Amino acid sequence: MTHAAASPHPFIVLRDGQALPPGLAAPVVAIGNFDGVHRGHRAVIGTAVDQARSLGRPALAVTFEPHPRAFFRPEEPIFRLTPEPMKLKRLAETGLDGAVVLTFDAGLAAKDAESFVADILVGRLDVSMVVAGYDFHFGKGRGGSPIFLREAGRRHGFAVEIVAPLLDEGAQVSSSVIRAALAQGRVEQAAHMLGAPWEVEAEVIHGDKRGRELGYPTANMRLDPAVTLAHGIYAVTVEIDGVRHKGVASFGRRPTFDDGAPRLETFIFDFRGDLYGRVLPVAFHAYLRPELKFDSIDALIAQMNEDSARARAALD
Repeated sequence: MTHAAASPHPFIVLRDGQALPPGLAAPVVAIGNFDGVHRGHRAVIGTAVDQARSLGRPALAVTFEPHPRAFFRPEEPIFRLTPEPMKLKRLAETGLDGAVVLTFDAGLAAKDAESFVADILVGRLDVSMVVAGYDFHFGKGRGGSPIFLREAGRRHGFAVEIVAPLLDEGAQVSSSVIRAALAQGRVEQAAHMLGAPWEVEAEVIHGDKRGRELGYPTANMRLDPAVTLAHGIYAVTVEIDGVRHKGVASFGRRPTFDDGAPRLETFIFDFRGDLYGRVLPVAFHAYLRPELKFDSIDALIAQMNEDSARARAALD
């Protein structure tokens, strides 16, 4: 499917209680959690954008924060492929005119499917069309199925389009499959399903300065504890002031030294500068090896030299 070009208008984010501005009236909406904004999600979003352009309507995403699973099972932290700021950034790149972020709380969780349609899709948004994935469910007890949504559309006067699953070599593209790939270090597979390398954003913090002593000064970051990326060494790129820099990164517990809490340590090739306190995106392009414990500093430095050469080759 060929999708329309990006929206010429600024991407607008609306939250609870905010009414649609006139320019977003009677929208075509793509609805879903959209964690990762992967190729499967983009099939749903692209369909909504195409339909909106053909109808002369605005195109919006309707999504939920926090992730519903985090509300229902707070004791089981979920590995978010795209935390809210990054998710909105990705949605803004798809050609959508904006996003409506619904707070997933006890009130929304208790709203049955019919009330969700009547109060939100019709009452608040006055949708002209709703586009959803084949497996999207909503409302209390997940009572709102694609079949229910089609029937509700007929009753309330809006069109509904359900998008079939996107298959990649026979396997369904989904957020859970991408999480599983990252947990095994298969970042190339994850990138193929995402449509771009998986990326994290975090603040550069002060570390123990050990990398500097070894000749490999690193930008250190603490990632969300829910991130289950495989521990190991990766070829990465880091965006600094709009410029992508190549590098090699270690994610793990540093078994040669302290076996501490997981941390991302990135050596940025051919770069010198103070990055402390900066929030930077790091994109993962290739998995080089698992995290290892070395018997000597010399052995570690020799391996770091080899890792850097392999990362440069992988990124060329």
